[in-house]
Amino acid sequence: MSVYSITFSPTGGTQKVADLFARSFCPDSVNIDLTDCETDFRSFSFCENDTCIISVPSYGGRVPAIAVSRLRQMKSGGAAAILIVVYGNRAYDDTFAELQDTLTDAGFSCVAAVAAVAEHSIMRQFAAGRPDAQDEKELADFAVTIRSKMESGTLSAHLNLPGNRPYREYSGVPMKPQAGKSCNKCGLCATKCPVQAISAADPSKTDTQNCISFMRCITVCPQKARHVSKALIAAGSMTLKKACGGYKKNELFL
Repeated sequence: MSVYSITFSPTGGTQKVADLFARSFCPDSVNIDLTDCETDFRSFSFCENDTCIISVPSYGGRVPAIAVSRLRQMKSGGAAAILIVVYGNRAYDDTFAELQDTLTDAGFSCVAAVAAVAEHSIMRQFAAGRPDAQDEKELADFAVTIRSKMESGTLSAHLNLPGNRPYREYSGVPMKPQAGKSCNKCGLCATKCPVQAISAADPSKTDTQNCISFMRCITVCPQKARHVSKALIAAGSMTLKKACGGYKKNELFL
């Protein structure tokens, strides 16, 4: 059995969760980065003896559309899929339903799933510092449980996951990162943007229509030159304060 960890993680939170899980499930798993615009995802082919750990963030209760598109390009070959949905302490809404439908339609066999909390990608005061040491232990335990059940053949024949169909409408996020005066046009943000919303010729410019607020550009900028309006951040924080408050637990679905 070959194990692949296929991850869409613009700001690193989903990657941390995926790495913690994969480390216990199979230390020798092969990483595939779904945010890489230069990768030809049609080149990936799996078989029924393979296991794919597929990790995505929940954006507005949905799977990021670009992640759906890239997953559909892969040749599943009937490989087993473990679904991991990472959210910033609000809710994952219909993300599981959409991810399961996407993978099933692509020919994967969805066998287990995990919901995990990570620090919010925009309002970082929510779930700050997560995944933490307790999360690490839980994710490791989940990985061991799933692998044990896969090897013993005791997983359920049908994986029931939460979510509604049709999925909730995703209207986007109004917070679009912009370059400040300290931008030296190094171009790293343009290279790393998962949807190529930043001009390679002039990285100080952002295509706000194409930008879907992944915040990767802010995370990778060596000059810390990119930012989102503080007024919008403050307004968003107030809106999400109640929904993102308290401690949300990680969940295992078998």
